[in-house]
Amino acid sequence: MGQNLQSGEKLRPIDLARRHGLSTQAVRNYEEAGILPAAGRTAHGYRTYTPLHARALRAFLALVPGHGHRTATAIMRAVNEGAADEAFRLIDESHAQLLRDRETLRAVERALRDLSPHADTTVSRPRRTFIGPLAEELGIRPATLRKWEGAGLVRPRRDPLTGYRVYDEADVRDARLVHQLRRGGHLLEQIAPLIAQVRTAGGLEPLESTLRDWHGRLSARGRAMLSGAAELEAYLRERG
Repeated sequence: MGQNLQSGEKLRPIDLARRHGLSTQAVRNYEEAGILPAAGRTAHGYRTYTPLHARALRAFLALVPGHGHRTATAIMRAVNEGAADEAFRLIDESHAQLLRDRETLRAVERALRDLSPHADTTVSRPRRTFIGPLAEELGIRPATLRKWEGAGLVRPRRDPLTGYRVYDEADVRDARLVHQLRRGGHLLEQIAPLIAQVRTAGGLEPLESTLRDWHGRLSARGRAMLSGAAELEAYLRERG
């Protein structure tokens, strides 16, 4: 990949595609999307690219893992349109989202730690409880539990004889986790996917591996952002 960007080398679409493991159609699509600067044309109308296009393509491909395809496209389009400040704003937004995701992960971990003292008491807990006792235990109103139920965060069954809501151990676990996350300032729509993860994992203990994977994904995203920034800076320097 080492090449003299000032050499004036002319590249065909297939040359650019092969160097980056892409199809020629992908290269043309990237140009049409504004990810690459407009190609030159031969006398017969064939596209010709330069090492600057190769640098732009490397920058885009490096940005995608950290920022996602849509944002990476918008960043490159802004740069190619001479709107560098807009590109920087988009990058800032991605970093801010990564920080919010880290804070969410920390909130989940704190919530799980806060729940852990209850682990020893669950043995003596009845396998089911009702809305009043559960609301009293959590220090909330029954109406709050009903609101959480409406949002799908807790899913009590109904007693077939009385029609009363019945919360089993998994429901109590979910209610405690929701309560901790709400105290941390999270909105119900932010909590819903976290509760779904707990249910998918089969409880809190299996979620430990999910949290480790989550940490790994966030770290990988942060590092990918660094790599993307380095390639984008190289492209910006070359553009002058």
